[in-house]
Amino acid sequence: MADRRDVLRMGVLAAGIVTPAVAATPALAGPRLERDGRDRDRRRARPLVIGHRGASGYRPEHTLASYELAARMGADFIEPDLVSTKDGVLVARHEPEIGGTTDVAARPEFAARRRTVLLDGVPVTGWFTHDFTLAELKTLRAVERLPQVRQRNTLYDGLFTIPTFQEVLDLRARLSKELGRRIGVYPETKHPTYFRDLGLDLETPLARVLRRNDLDHSGAPVFVQSFEAGNLRALRAEHRLRVPLIFLTAAAGNPFNDPRSYADYLTPAGLRELSAFVAGIGPEKNQIIPRRPDGTLGSPTSLVGDAHDAGLALHPYTFRAENQFLPVDFRVTNDPNAYGRAIDEQITFLRAGIDGLFTDQPDIGVLARSLAFAAAEDA
Repeated sequence: MADRRDVLRMGVLAAGIVTPAVAATPALAGPRLERDGRDRDRRRARPLVIGHRGASGYRPEHTLASYELAARMGADFIEPDLVSTKDGVLVARHEPEIGGTTDVAARPEFAARRRTVLLDGVPVTGWFTHDFTLAELKTLRAVERLPQVRQRNTLYDGLFTIPTFQEVLDLRARLSKELGRRIGVYPETKHPTYFRDLGLDLETPLARVLRRNDLDHSGAPVFVQSFEAGNLRALRAEHRLRVPLIFLTAAAGNPFNDPRSYADYLTPAGLRELSAFVAGIGPEKNQIIPRRPDGTLGSPTSLVGDAHDAGLALHPYTFRAENQFLPVDFRVTNDPNAYGRAIDEQITFLRAGIDGLFTDQPDIGVLARSLAFAAAEDA
């Protein structure tokens, strides 16, 4: 008879369908903001599975189809990155530049819109959402951003439009009713200083849309994330946003227009300071378990313990199944685009004490969580 681990492994299908064994993983209670109860809740709750740009390993990212598939695979939260149109509407794109994620380059009527801008101090050439009205953007169609890596996703090129944030929230509400569990939304404000300098601040419409949908309260299934600490401070202090905020960190450098480095924010003192206005951090996963010089997975840093000591949750990014994104010792073949031992990598991080993870393949995240907790319960 197959053991429990084998049965669970058979639950993941490459076509993106989840078996009842995987789908039955208990849904989580949602964001936790009250500091005096956070440690107790962390011990009780299972880590969150966050559909990174939806189920971007199976569908073009930031499309309603990608978000819906993530929810149906068992993700607790779906993640839209938010940028602004020329007329101030929040839409879901990974970056304001859309040459690589839409068919705009093949649209002669928009050829003259191609230009170079200084995006957070870096020259970027292409087509930008803030040069298009919502009506114009809706004529474009999404395409796969990594066609050489995810060739199967190119089957869906041209089928889906760019969704607005409101459309994502409408989908969240519909799927929550249909699936009988509360689906959360985890928006990121992309380049908020850049958009503010254009007169298109992201904070005001974000707060307005959340409130219009009754999603600006401590019990709402919402996290708001940003790589800019100043953006999060403004959302809390000026816009009075009441949902939990998450500070994203990179392995090197500084937040834009910020003299402090990410490394400084992640010291014990920096984490305590962050805890005054955020509920958690979203570190790059190598900041939790770095890789050795030979590319194999090393030993955990003190970040999990330091963050928990400061009362902060950790939701690292990004877990992907393809060999090229995995530590060397979790790769299976020399094909960079073939799947490696992604389940085992995620189990390793879950056992290190993280409170959630961003993954391009939510079904793998759900399965890894089930296996990690099954092993813990059997121990």
